[in-house]
Amino acid sequence: MSGATAEEQVTQWLRARAIPLDGLAPLRIALNGVRVVGLGEATHGSREFFLIRHRLLEFLVEELGFTTLAVEASASASRAVDDYVQGGSGDPVEALAGLGFWTLHTAEMLATVEWLRDHNRTAARKVRFAGVDPQHPAASLDALRAHLGAAARDLLDPLAPLAGKRLGVGPPLDRRIEADARRLEEFLTGRSAPDEALAHARIVRQNADLASRPFRHPDPTQTVSVARDRHLADNVDLLLTDPDARVALWAHNGHVMKGAHSGGSVPAMGLHLGQRHGEAYYALGVLFGAGRFRARRARFGKVDPARPPVTFRVPLVRRPTIVEARLAAAHPGDHVIDLRNGPRPEAVTRWLGEPLNMRGYGAVARRFTYRLGYMPTVLAEHFDGIAFVPEVTASTPL
Repeated sequence: MSGATAEEQVTQWLRARAIPLDGLAPLRIALNGVRVVGLGEATHGSREFFLIRHRLLEFLVEELGFTTLAVEASASASRAVDDYVQGGSGDPVEALAGLGFWTLHTAEMLATVEWLRDHNRTAARKVRFAGVDPQHPAASLDALRAHLGAAARDLLDPLAPLAGKRLGVGPPLDRRIEADARRLEEFLTGRSAPDEALAHARIVRQNADLASRPFRHPDPTQTVSVARDRHLADNVDLLLTDPDARVALWAHNGHVMKGAHSGGSVPAMGLHLGQRHGEAYYALGVLFGAGRFRARRARFGKVDPARPPVTFRVPLVRRPTIVEARLAAAHPGDHVIDLRNGPRPEAVTRWLGEPLNMRGYGAVARRFTYRLGYMPTVLAEHFDGIAFVPEVTASTPL
């Protein structure tokens, strides 16, 4: 690389490090000793992000012995999906709808669920499907009511508002509901309740915590978002209590990153996992150059849950401070780049340590300003690897 400019050195290094998705064997070295791989996505509504992560999941399961697919989805409702992939007789489309997230009610997610079920038919150790989000706890409330029987009224009736509460819709619930949920959990612990009942009570307590927090507060630590990412990480940790467990974790780039999102005010799930597990946590950001995604449209700053998602389109941006511009220049096809290992020129080290921007869209996008939807990042601090697809299309609703 002698004689090349710093910009050329970065592009050449990225090109040399790129692994085509159909040749993932070099990831064996990068993931040696890793127990949790955070597989991100730049949007919740693009088909190719499901396909890339599905391919990576197959590699992690079949080649590296990963045991669990954990998803940014309802921990309560995901038990129906897990029952199906373990060989149960339920309806997978209905189970996906029950997760409470339109982002997962797609043909692409269904294909992953069917692959897990097919894999588990002959697997020596079946792969689990687990949600890690405390949202949508209705199934847990029903299970606890069945378990407690006559004792349920006094303990569960105060928690009934949680079944219909949606984060971001309406004001937060009275903070006393979190104390009621904690009282239920303590009651079950004192009775040495079965692990299943305790797990449901924990989900309800986490949900009560979120439902009674505001989205904005003078003290950022009191917000829904800060608590949610912490609960997400806690629920991943519960999956790791089995010493042989290895987890593929699907969530937005903003959650898997080892930094803070939402303007730096929210410590991400990946930051918690990185601090707790060190090199055993690997954060892989999944990015795109241009294309389409589905999201709900914000109107006058609000979102109507009754309105279906719409399709947005974004072009490739070639500004040097945009990560995707450099990745698009480095390699024409889908590829993965390990940022953790191996030597690098000084110019590359400097670029990886610079404040940059990458595209990032959640479940909601603004009608006129969505093309300005960027997430600040310092790659060397926030990610251990990057997967890139040049163009994406909208996900396929069921």
